[in-house]
Parts: sequence; structure tokens; C-alpha cells
Amino acid sequence: MYGYGGKILRVNLTDGSIRTEATPADLARHYLGGRGFGAYFTFHEIPAGADPLGADNRLIVSAGPTSGLLIPGAGKLDISCKSPLTGGYAGSNVGGMFSAEMKYAGFDSIIVTGAAAQPVYLYLANDRVEIRPARELWGCGCFDTEAALKKSLGEEFQTLVIGPAGENLVKYACIGSDYGRQAGRGGVGAVMGSKRLKAIAVRGDRSVPVADLGAYREQSKAMFAACKASPALGAWQRYGTSGVTTWANEIAAFPTRHFRGGFLEEHATLSGEVMREKIVVTDKGCCGCPSPCGKWSHVRRYGVRVEGPEYETTALLGGDCALTDIEDVAYANYLCDDLGLDTISAGATVAFAMECFEKGILTEKDTGGVKLEFGNPRALFTLLERIARREGLGDTLAEGVRRSTQVFGERSNDFAVEVKGMEQSGYETHRAPSMLLAYMTCDVGAHHNRAWAITYDLKVGRDLVTADKAAAVISLQHIRPLMDALGCCRLQWVELSLDLRHYAPILAAITGLDRSWEDLLQISERIWNLTRLYWFRAVEGFGREADYPPKRFTTEPAVGGATAGKLTAWDDAMRLLDWYYEQRGWDTNGRPMPAKLRDLGL
Repeated sequence: MYGYGGKILRVNLTDGSIRTEATPADLARHYLGGRGFGAYFTFHEIPAGADPLGADNRLIVSAGPTSGLLIPGAGKLDISCKSPLTGGYAGSNVGGMFSAEMKYAGFDSIIVTGAAAQPVYLYLANDRVEIRPARELWGCGCFDTEAALKKSLGEEFQTLVIGPAGENLVKYACIGSDYGRQAGRGGVGAVMGSKRLKAIAVRGDRSVPVADLGAYREQSKAMFAACKASPALGAWQRYGTSGVTTWANEIAAFPTRHFRGGFLEEHATLSGEVMREKIVVTDKGCCGCPSPCGKWSHVRRYGVRVEGPEYETTALLGGDCALTDIEDVAYANYLCDDLGLDTISAGATVAFAMECFEKGILTEKDTGGVKLEFGNPRALFTLLERIARREGLGDTLAEGVRRSTQVFGERSNDFAVEVKGMEQSGYETHRAPSMLLAYMTCDVGAHHNRAWAITYDLKVGRDLVTADKAAAVISLQHIRPLMDALGCCRLQWVELSLDLRHYAPILAAITGLDRSWEDLLQISERIWNLTRLYWFRAVEGFGREADYPPKRFTTEPAVGGATAGKLTAWDDAMRLLDWYYEQRGWDTNGRPMPAKLRDLGL
């Protein structure tokens, strides 16, 4: 098949069996790859009632048809499973080089089931696939693990690894790759840890077949030329997502002191400019990237090097915990990356604990003598270590905010900032109705990457609550996740204004299948509805209440900044949800109706 590695790899760690099968042409036609393959296999192969940390769960690693090819940002990889954090669908995306190497080895998806009796890693080199012992790596951090594998196997091997957080089944453990890239959300690292799978290492040297080489080269050149001509390229190359920090404060979207408001007084000390001056050494990009957002930093005060911090990390480990020194934030970033913790959920969970401490729900007796105060970097560092190793209070916080409220009491639930059990990422939503709806309806929980709708609030007026805002969220939920199915980065479109009309022609040149942009959007809608159906099957009683917003944004006015004193009324949030369901073709409980499923071939 043109554009694909051509094979699905299946590994059962319980009995040690390994087999490959041809990638089905119909699967590629209807689900593209990447997130589409992940959603399909999650729905069709993970049994109802499966324990997310049990042998029946699948770890599904999928590249897309553009992965590893000369497309701007063609280094994206999807990792799907049943989430131990939410109990529903987890689809986590990571950049770097792994997806390209996986394609060069001939694989479109790697599906791991079962659980090994002892720690192992998966070795892939073209047709050679082996389950190898990894006892000496168990307990190591992500950086040492990756370095050891590259030293043993060769620098050209690309890896997915977990740290102590994944081994200890922290519900928001991540999977690391390429010394600083993470599949962060949903607890995919805990699923890997539950299988005693320390790492996957892959090396391939095969070409990816392309249907029309001439058209592919022409379209590729046009896309790179458009990126190069973008007026935003220079600033984006220099600052990456860290440049968002100042803007987010200006519009009161920077989460501060556990999402009480969107403006941090000392935000300038966390800006992209300060970060570039104080700690950045060089830029770092993924496969095929003309606009490297990664910033490789030397944090001299702590004697460590780390990729980052990018915006979300600065928002949650910085603003949300009220840290105001970029070196402190960068060191917290380093700890999370090495321990294998999602910086978003980790930062949000610690900020939640800090508010519990401030309100007297937690005391120094609970924290083991730690003054868990906002703005205390040492408290943050200590708690991150304890969470990853499940020590003391860290054992409770390792379960995430929602489960922690069940331990801390009902009063803590009033300020828990999560949806479907996933902690909210880095945009404050007291008065950003479109963005709030995007978080409410995101198919993995409160995550921004499916629909970054805050710019639509700014465009049409953030005080407006209209059906058009629901329509805008739905449109974004089809465009942005489509990139995850294709296997490429959305930031060239978002930040460099790369015209979306490029994607259908280049995909046709690669695969030989001529599809319009509208055809591709319908595939993305099919994937979205399939993951919604999975939630209804996986979570007992799932429905409308799962899409409710955190109480904080509908009951407590924002503190500070451009939205001070404002909130989104509960009735407005419910009106948005009603419009959203109606426009999606779902019933009032949020279930896709038969007519919609027929339209999508489901």
C-alpha cells in the first residue's frame, strides 16, 4: 500500500507470541492511520469491562500516512488505550523521530496486549522482533533508560520509554521519547508499566512507497515554501510555544493559583524572551519540522538539561503553582520528564493539593512536614518525587484530582478542575465559553489539543454565548485531530497559517487515493463518533453529566487580569452543550443517534 509501512505488529507479553499481519486497505481508507487506527483498535479489540491496568487492555502505537515523509512536521505518533485516569478512551500524541523509524521498519501499528512476568523491552529492527529482558533498566529514569538503549543498540534506534511513575502505575504517567518528547495525557505510561514493558526500541531502513513521486515532491516543496514565507516563522523558531505565555496573560488565559484567574503578576519572568536569554541552548525539532518548537535548555542552578519548558508546562508547573522563576519551572519540567509524569496533570494535581493545604483540608501532618504553599518550588519538587514513587501523600495524588477528592472530602470537589477525570490543560476558562465547551466535550477529558477555541472567543467576543460557538468547536474538533490521524503536526497550520488545502493533494500523491478536504473531515468525524461510542461502552452511566464543566468556572468569578470578576453562568454552559449535541446529531444525553452513525458508515 502506498504511504504505509504495510504491517500491523501484534505482541502478547503474557505468552510471548509475536505475529504480523498486513495493514487492511479498508482500515486505511476509512480511518487513515495514527489516531484513526488507535481509535478503531481501541473500540474493536479492548473488551467491555477491561481493567485499564489489566492484561486485556491494549497499548496501541500508530503512525500515519504522512509519518516519516517530507511533510512539514511529519513526526507525530498516536498511542491509544483504555485510560487508567478516566476509565474511557485515551489517545495521546507525541512528536519526535519514533513514528518515522517505525514506518521505515514497515509497521503502521504496534499492538501490545498481556503482561510480562518480569520487566522487558520490545526490540524491532525491520523484520526482527524480540521481547528482551529489561530488569537492569527497571527503576531507571526516562533519560538514563533511553541513553542505555541507544548505547547498547545504536544511536539510530528510536525509543519509547517509561520512568518510575509508569512502573508505579501513576494514573497520569507518560511515555517519553527523543530525550524530552512525551505522550503525556491519559496515563498511557501506566498502561505500559502494568505490562512490565519498560521500552520499545525500533530501527528501520526501508523506504515508504509513494504513489506519485513527482506530485509528492511538488506538493512537499510548496508546503515547505509556504512555511518559510510565513511572517510568524522567525518568532516561532526562536521561542516556540514559550512565546504564548505573555499573550495568555494579556488575555487572562494563563492559569494562576489553581485556575482562580488567568493573570500572573510576575508572568514576565516566565516569558519566552527570558527563557531564551537565561536557559535555552539550541532549538530542537521533530522529523521534517521547518519550525522547531522544542528548546533545549541548560538549567545551571540545578545542573540539568531538559527540552523545554513549553507553554503547557510553564502554565501548569509555573502559573498554576505560582512559581515565578523560569529555572524553577524548568527543573520541575526535568523531574517530570525523567520520572515519567505528564507535566499538565502533575502540575494541576499539585496546584489542587496546594489549595487544599491553603484551605486547611490538608495539613503538614498530611504532607509529611512539607509547607505545601503556592510559590514554593521545593514543595513542588518534593511532591513530584513522592507522586512518582507513591510515597505518603503522593500515593493519593498519583490517582489524579478526581480520585483525590474522594479521599479529601466533598469540600475539595468544589474547586477540582477536571473533566471526565482528566485535569484541565493550560487555558483559563472563566470567561471563554468556546474554550470551556471544548474542554467539556473533548474526547479524552479536559485537553486543549482537540479544539483550541479560545481564539474564536477573542474573535467574536468572549461574552457572547451563541450556537455559532458550538459550531466552531465542532469544526476544530474535526480539523485538529485529523492531523493526528495523518501523522503530522498541526502547528504549521495554527502558527504559520499553512493553508489546509495543501493536505488533500499531498495525501493523494502519497496514497494514490483522490479525496477532497471534505472527505478527510468526514473521516475525522467518523473517528470522533467512534471514540464517543467507546465512552458509553467503557464507563457505566456515561452521558451528559460527564461533559459538565468544573464548578470553579461557573460559580467563582475570576481573580485578576482582563476577566476579573467574570465567569460563565451554568445556564450558558448548558445551552452551549445543548447546541453542541444538536449540531453533532447526538441525543440530549450526548449519544450519537442512529442517523448520524449511518451517515458516517458506523
